[in-house]
Amino acid sequence: MIVQALRISMALGLLLAPCVVSAQQLDNSQIMSTLGQVKSAAPAVDVALLVEEANANVGKGVAALPNWGKLSELSQLIVEIDFENNSTAIEPKSYRTVGLIADALHHPDLFRYKFLIVGHSSATGTAKHNLELSQKRADAINEALSTTFAVSPDRLFSVGAGEEWPIDPGHPESADNRRVQLINLGLLK
Repeated sequence: MIVQALRISMALGLLLAPCVVSAQQLDNSQIMSTLGQVKSAAPAVDVALLVEEANANVGKGVAALPNWGKLSELSQLIVEIDFENNSTAIEPKSYRTVGLIADALHHPDLFRYKFLIVGHSSATGTAKHNLELSQKRADAINEALSTTFAVSPDRLFSVGAGEEWPIDPGHPESADNRRVQLINLGLLK
């Protein structure tokens, strides 16, 4: 089966120009330093509104929408996680990367924060299918973190953006657009 790569690369600031970090380069200190950069005045993000806006704007883009725009102000990480083609099954070789993320989320410096997992896709299928697949892949990462790696599920949220927020808008079918972002939503309340 053809393996598709989801890229979760380090991105601070503008989401359209992130630095791509391969799974081989990823380490715990890198995850900690990236996700631990929390602004004191970070905007509040309503995950239910993100889902609603994504579903209401299939094929129209989400980056300019008010709630989605807030995400670019938050610390976030993008790394490579491989899935089976057109599937939510995480490839076994990617569990090391998911494990590194889980280790960082268990660290005392990040333990008090909640995180959003955003799934993205390329534009190789229909916009509706891509939105559904990206949500399912974000949910698969959420489930792996909360079950296999025992990250508290009340700290994790997931949403799919489909093909609506490409990292490489000039090449919508590029594999670079198939990725998952991990975004620090701030302190647990």
